Amino acid sequence: MIERKSQLKVVVLFGGRSGEHEVSLNSARSVLAVLDPAKYEVFEVGITHEGAWLTGKDARQAFTDEKTGGLTPCTILPDPSKPGLYGIRNSQYAKITDIDVVFPVLHGTFGEDGTVQGLLELADVAYVGAGVTGASVGMDKGVFKDVMRANGIPVVEAVLVLRSEIERDPEAVIQKSEALGYPVFVKPANLGSSVGVSKCNNRSDLQEGLMEAAAYDRRVLVERGVKAPREIEVSVLGNDDPQASLPGEILPSREFYSYESKYVDGTSGLLIPAPLPDGTASLVRGLAVKAYKAIDCAGMARVDFLFDKDSGEFFLNEVNTIPGFTSISMYPKLWEASGLPYADLVDRLIELALERKAERDRTERRFRRDV
Repeated sequence: MIERKSQLKVVVLFGGRSGEHEVSLNSARSVLAVLDPAKYEVFEVGITHEGAWLTGKDARQAFTDEKTGGLTPCTILPDPSKPGLYGIRNSQYAKITDIDVVFPVLHGTFGEDGTVQGLLELADVAYVGAGVTGASVGMDKGVFKDVMRANGIPVVEAVLVLRSEIERDPEAVIQKSEALGYPVFVKPANLGSSVGVSKCNNRSDLQEGLMEAAAYDRRVLVERGVKAPREIEVSVLGNDDPQASLPGEILPSREFYSYESKYVDGTSGLLIPAPLPDGTASLVRGLAVKAYKAIDCAGMARVDFLFDKDSGEFFLNEVNTIPGFTSISMYPKLWEASGLPYADLVDRLIELALERKAERDRTERRFRRDV
């Protein structure tokens, strides 16, 4: 256990340049609500759709209200000799605070994909969640499937196509995709929260789905639809010795677990624990931890499975390294059902961030030759 100061300086980072910007604001609201002021001095930092970093009192609310004019431009410098959060005024940098931990609540590209993690590694600051490798592999659905196959973890058949291929020869892309058989799901390779995801039952749907997904990413995944699927999710927590929660099951209110059913109307049902035989529940929990370790994840992840009710097969769908943290999100709900309340979960994630930073600090950075 890492010895902690009486009050840690925590930067909560939210917003971002992805299509999941608004989801991030909702997640950040829940995280900020449970950070105990007796334990943490909290600094809110939002990133605009254009990539500007802004801080100030009630910054998250200002972002939600789209009234950010009173906030201060800020940054974290990629220079460990100049640690902390800096305000920027008239091209001058003024230190606002030291930083003990950054809590990124950034979903999607430019946040969950290893980019922000790379900056925080350069800055040599502790941060919650996966490192560069775990974040980037977990984010890219095409690379992720290859890593799962290499580790003997079952995944659904899919083809990966480029935006340039869709624009240059859409007929060839459609024929390659149709070889999977309808229905298919079309997804941006590097996005989550069901943004840009379409279920396609025919060629017309597929044409529209490809264009929709290509608007959000240059890499697009077309995946065979699992017949009569059940959607099972497991929350994983930890660094080198991760633990899995009870499995939960999503009962989509729409044709699939869409963005709207996740975040807009909140109408999808959740069954916790999922009604699975003991052996099956143990299997998915074990596969969740195996996948987590395979991509070198850390801190947290939600691991999603598809269960084919006809064949009885399980397929690992994806690993979300910064899962949703809203009041209706599965990740914290699964841990609460497993005996870890929301506020304690946030405390544990901060502890894990400090532990991982301490482990990184043990790494030798200079090659020492014997004289």
